[in-house]
Amino acid sequence: MSEKPEDRSDESRKHHIAYYNSLTKVIQDIQNEIKDETEPQILEHLNKRVEAMELDKKRIRDMFPDIEG
Repeated sequence: MSEKPEDRSDESRKHHIAYYNSLTKVIQDIQNEIKDETEPQILEHLNKRVEAMELDKKRIRDMFPDIEG
């Protein structure tokens, strides 16, 4: 994904931090759901969602290295 100069603006940083924090919460919720799930297809789907969100979090950390992860 290409990065635009405005992606590193203060406003963008605020939005990315909010999104990063929401991803962290959603990942935690999905991981709790995984603990209770037994259906293999659903588990695979949930795990792939977590993987995709972790990649998004990594992208944000790469853009803003001072974000704690």
